[in-house]
Amino acid sequence: MHPLDLIVLLGTLGFIVIYGAVKTREHKDIHGYLRGGGVKKSWAIGLSIIATQASAITFMSTPGQAYESGMGFIQIYFGLPLAMIVIAAVFIPVFYKQNVYTAYEYLEGRFNLQTRQFVAFLFLFSRALGSGLTLFAPAIILSTIMGWNLNVLCLLIGLAVILYIYVGGERAVSQTQTLQMIVILSGMAMALVMLIYYLPSGVSLTDATYLAGKMGKMKAVKTQFAWSDKYNIWSGILGGFFLSLSYFGTDQSQVSRYLGGSHVNESKLGLFFNGLVKIPMQFGILFIGVMTYVFFMFHSSPVFFNNKALEKATLSTEVKQQLADKEKQHNLIEIQRNKAAIELIHAQNTSGEAACMDTLKKYEQQDTAVRADVKRIIKKNAPDVETRDTDYVFLTFVLKHMPIGLVGLLLAVMFCAAMSSTAGQISSMASTTVVDYYKRSIHKTGSPKHYVHASKAATLMWGIISIVFAMYLRLFDNLIQAVNELGSLFYGTILGVFIVAFFFKFVRGRAVFLAAILSELIILLIYTSSKNFHLLTSVFEKLHLSFFFKLAYLWYNPIGVILVVGFSFLFAAILPEKKISES
Repeated sequence: MHPLDLIVLLGTLGFIVIYGAVKTREHKDIHGYLRGGGVKKSWAIGLSIIATQASAITFMSTPGQAYESGMGFIQIYFGLPLAMIVIAAVFIPVFYKQNVYTAYEYLEGRFNLQTRQFVAFLFLFSRALGSGLTLFAPAIILSTIMGWNLNVLCLLIGLAVILYIYVGGERAVSQTQTLQMIVILSGMAMALVMLIYYLPSGVSLTDATYLAGKMGKMKAVKTQFAWSDKYNIWSGILGGFFLSLSYFGTDQSQVSRYLGGSHVNESKLGLFFNGLVKIPMQFGILFIGVMTYVFFMFHSSPVFFNNKALEKATLSTEVKQQLADKEKQHNLIEIQRNKAAIELIHAQNTSGEAACMDTLKKYEQQDTAVRADVKRIIKKNAPDVETRDTDYVFLTFVLKHMPIGLVGLLLAVMFCAAMSSTAGQISSMASTTVVDYYKRSIHKTGSPKHYVHASKAATLMWGIISIVFAMYLRLFDNLIQAVNELGSLFYGTILGVFIVAFFFKFVRGRAVFLAAILSELIILLIYTSSKNFHLLTSVFEKLHLSFFFKLAYLWYNPIGVILVVGFSFLFAAILPEKKISES
């Protein structure tokens, strides 16, 4: 890395950490530490909500997702605006009326302590894993660039985040997220500008978009329905609606963002701001990924984007020669593909367009086959190495093609995103631990200062746990997909409990508590069975359940809600409600 890039990176991150720690260091009680004093305006709430959700994974992995599969990933956000309306109309008024610090506080008054703490446990477990992923993503970046130890990097990044949360609490999270979003949006805008600037002479942005569309990368909506399809308009609207409803309505990492509003209307406006901005922002990030795909049609690209994985596989002279031969094949195909892309652009709307398209697709298929051969060679010689390299595509463009200074800015974007998202998650886990467990069941009569100290201790504890999770995580199919998949395992059950709480007043605590446990076990069974489906195919087919165990992960969200509601009705009808001691 050039010294100027290092200065930009470290200067940006250092300023944010110091600013967050110094500016917000005084807190007299947990109202100030966990809710930021309740002074946030709508614009700050909206930015904070976006910053908590938009981790480094968003800006590193989403362009890679678009590079490989096109714009279809945008469909998971189609249910988001409707979810924002429901949350603003139902969830926020209830939380403000009850004056709660966490969403799960409300569940005790509506049901019982056991339900409150079980749902809080589901949140803490899933969010700890999620925060590990958000730390792991930027650690990959520096590990790839500097060759540093991945575990050491997870530790250093985690400690930097813990520092300003520990000192400043929720207010530090909110104020630093505003600065981080400015850096993030500026950096991504510059990346798009540079991608357009690097287009060959005579090739316009319109031409580049046309080319991407011809290669199937611009198709954002898929109307064909399939239960196993991860991204289509039906799973996006329905599954995405329930995912968004649960995440923004019941996940404390988001609830705490708008509970700090100065007024209920400020919180609602902040949520609407997120609903309006999120889809265009994600579209823009995916479009950057598509333009990265077009960029590498005209510029040399590696045959495999993860250099470190390639190095681990090239331990013998024979393997090195095999990979060198594949690299040579890839380079020759690339030259022909680049020519074919230019010819297709010139042949737009002419009789020769179809023939040029066939030629380009032929070279694309040949290159895909070469890349697949490289992955097989790597897997054969280094079985533990992850061969899916799409998370490194945008990073490769940044490191090898961005001008000096802007490299540091783009890396700062990813680190700011990681810090903002991880900070929001750790802060929310600390507040849930103190409010729903420690203050409620362990130490009920502490002073205001005592609970501030307890919150800081919880922040430190969850920060360490997140770091440990990060050290033991490895790549899924794709990091951005992994985050949503992980959340979907728990969000349906959590949301189902809140749906029962808001809309079905005849269901009491015992029924919903048992329903939540049973529903979560079923979701986990479906998920684990889908991962080992090939081992159990005959059993599932005999039971006529095979399609059920091939579900795309977005469907776990509505299924979880349906299971909780259904079992709650059943248990409410067949089980007498007992008075449970809540001492």
